[in-house]
Amino acid sequence: MADKRDYYEVLGLQKNATEDEIKKAYRKMAKQYHPDLHPGDAQAEAKFKECNEAYEVLSDPDKKSRYDRFGHAGVDPNYGAGGGFGGGFGGGGFGGMDFDLGDIFSSFFGGGFGGGQRANPNAPQRGSDVQATLSVSFEEAAKGCRKTVDVERIEVCDSCSGSGAAPGTTAQTCSECNGRGQINVTQRTMLGNMTTVKNCPKCGGKGVFISTPCSRCRGAGRYRRRTKVEVEVPAGISDRQALNIRGEGNKGVNGGPAGDLRVGIDVRPHPVFEREGYNVWLDVTVSFAQAALGAELTVPTLDGNVKYSIPAGTQPGDVFKLKDRGIPNLNGRGRGDQLVRVMVEVPKKLNERQKELLRAYAEACGETPSAGESKGGFFGKKKK
Repeated sequence: MADKRDYYEVLGLQKNATEDEIKKAYRKMAKQYHPDLHPGDAQAEAKFKECNEAYEVLSDPDKKSRYDRFGHAGVDPNYGAGGGFGGGFGGGGFGGMDFDLGDIFSSFFGGGFGGGQRANPNAPQRGSDVQATLSVSFEEAAKGCRKTVDVERIEVCDSCSGSGAAPGTTAQTCSECNGRGQINVTQRTMLGNMTTVKNCPKCGGKGVFISTPCSRCRGAGRYRRRTKVEVEVPAGISDRQALNIRGEGNKGVNGGPAGDLRVGIDVRPHPVFEREGYNVWLDVTVSFAQAALGAELTVPTLDGNVKYSIPAGTQPGDVFKLKDRGIPNLNGRGRGDQLVRVMVEVPKKLNERQKELLRAYAEACGETPSAGESKGGFFGKKKK
């Protein structure tokens, strides 16, 4: 891990950089090192991957927070601090395992407070939802892809199959509450005897008593672990949209269904393309001669390079459309267009021959080159 550069250094940023500054810096660096612009350049490809890795962390508020606190260790799942929970129980839960205490205690004690009959603690309960973030490239979002996402969730203990009892043993019905999980407590008050329902102190409200708990889950029947989930990213998805993956969240209790996994999509900016709805914008630069005389251009698209002929007299800022070359519609009906904006490049350095030809062109147009600031274009009008 020591050989990794600081992610802020990779993108040329200060640690107090805003979200917009991070995105702009990534776009600049990605354009500089994009493999399409440096075919066969292994060093440029390595720097491009480094930029992607830095942006994936710094663009995610949760990962950025952990990185700012712990450095690379905070976002590396193979490193001790990468568990992502920080603080408490020596940073590693009980015996190196992290438990979702809220979920586990709620399954033990049931909901609600006060008198009356409580919910059956052994009734099936749905698992809670889990959230994750997935970073994809501009092209992957446009065309769709299959990706894997790292998820930390509560799983059923595979050692005891969720019973909480050590292998070879079974949970016994609690003799104190006869399996109900609650006991009635009668108290004498000035208004008479009042009976309230409380969790059984012997079984903790479970209704069963485990004499020999499972060593892996400590009798909880579940434990938290990191796993990988395969995600189908549909073509046309936008930045900051979310996918809901049914049944891939925290596992349920007592045979209840699992929660869902919500995956927020982060689309990395492209060095040359910009998205507007389902359309894609691209700026192409042509010379003055190409704009004036017309030319055949090679235009990059999401489907590869295409040929396009611009007419003579094309003006700076003119836009032409490549139909159906944009982003596929998310509902599967058609796709947008690619809009190409023409930028005319003005030469900064001319040799004497080029200057002579331009002067001749200006004179043929009834103009004369001006030595100072131009009035009315690149050349001032000839005085009569």
